[in-house]
Amino acid sequence: MGALYVHFGVLQPVTAIFYGVSPVVIALILHSCYRLAKLGMEDWLQWCIAGACFLVTVVLQAEVALLFIAAGTLGVLYYGTLWRRPPKATALLVAVPVVPVANLPVLSKLLLFFLKAGALTFGSGLVIVPFLQQGVVQEHGWLGEREFLIAVAIGMISPGPVVITATFVGYLVAGFWGALAATIGIFLPSFLLILIAAPILKRHRGNKSVQGFVKGAYAAAIGTILGASVLLGRIAIGDGLTILIGVISLAVLFRWKVSNPLLIAAAAVIGLIAYPLLHPAWVMVQ
Repeated sequence: MGALYVHFGVLQPVTAIFYGVSPVVIALILHSCYRLAKLGMEDWLQWCIAGACFLVTVVLQAEVALLFIAAGTLGVLYYGTLWRRPPKATALLVAVPVVPVANLPVLSKLLLFFLKAGALTFGSGLVIVPFLQQGVVQEHGWLGEREFLIAVAIGMISPGPVVITATFVGYLVAGFWGALAATIGIFLPSFLLILIAAPILKRHRGNKSVQGFVKGAYAAAIGTILGASVLLGRIAIGDGLTILIGVISLAVLFRWKVSNPLLIAAAAVIGLIAYPLLHPAWVMVQ
């Protein structure tokens, strides 16, 4: 998909498709966040943590990894002594490294950046979005805001976890080897953590401090995902039609069990029809 986008991304139909699809991505993120919150948010402290992380993400326009550690520590202090309910399982990670062959400086930067992203991003895969946006768009300038949103869309409509976005980003930056470096970098830390830390955590999963850390970090993930939806929404939603697509998509997701690819396909058709009508001058130039 990365190769197809590189070759055909400047064509008007591709632009039109992502014009319609982008608001749906925001709706999917919000709906996923709702489901995650319904699963693991249980009391006032978690909502306070989520609110603080939301504000920090929106104001700084980036994920602050230290917030997750701070939230987890607060969870240890609070739940480790006060929480007495039966434990619930929650929380995920994302990360990994690569062996380059072409442009070594760029490949090494891709590998190191995505290793860092994979090692420092906790919670749902969506939590990685603001972290990637800061690094890929603002820090390194590998992609523009619109291209980054398209990368997130590709990650959400393709099979596998959302963080497969890293593969698409890597391909756009440095072709096949860039995709390989980004993919290894984003997933390796999770594999290592599971192999090394999972047996230890399994032995101590009944420990109140461990449960408290998970609850605190989980709440931070919810707040960060909501912050990411605001940041991406500024790019994806720019006129009345994109607002309408986003709102209708969100309503459909809450009302019916619609598959993501079907919803995105419908939005793509709308984009193909509406974009040339709304941007006739741009189409003429093309």
